[in-house]
Amino acid sequence: MTNAFDSDTLAFYQGNAADYAAWSKHRHVRLNQFLERLPPGGSILELGCGAGADSAHMIAQGFAVRPTDGSPQMAAQAAQRLGRDVETLLFHQLDDVGLYDGVWANACLLHVPRDELGGVLARIWRALKPGGLFYASYKSGEGEGRDKLARYYNYPSEVWLRERYRDAGAWASLAIEANQDIGYDNQPTEILHVTAQRVA
Repeated sequence: MTNAFDSDTLAFYQGNAADYAAWSKHRHVRLNQFLERLPPGGSILELGCGAGADSAHMIAQGFAVRPTDGSPQMAAQAAQRLGRDVETLLFHQLDDVGLYDGVWANACLLHVPRDELGGVLARIWRALKPGGLFYASYKSGEGEGRDKLARYYNYPSEVWLRERYRDAGAWASLAIEANQDIGYDNQPTEILHVTAQRVA
């Protein structure tokens, strides 16, 4: 089994968990749009939950949420916020089949090495129920690299992303939207927001 993570990036989050948790933005516009498309009380897997703000919002809306993060230190930050255990789960360890109405992966799959992303997307596709909804966001670009904090990014183009998703499984719909944002490194960047629905 290959490891679908970058060790230097994981070390950054392990070493800066508290500072990153304090910085994390709590904007729920896209999350609310995602939740509106799920059945009430539906089951959601959150990958890369960070400090747990999105999971807290989903739980407050009555959804059955499984929050996870690849960093034990970030998982501990989320557990403190949520008042419950939060699993440490690396993307390549996901082996669920047909369990979730939704998978929420905000600003985390952008760290998966380019040659491993397709396999991770296939695991997520398998974990969704038929008709299940999947959201992820990425920093746009034309090839992998690191930011000034030494974090790895796969920097995909929209065309490249569509190919990875297409190869991962059958989707009834696949929508990609772009907007400008400022990251933790204080640099402006274009974000690609991908929402895909598994075939029913």
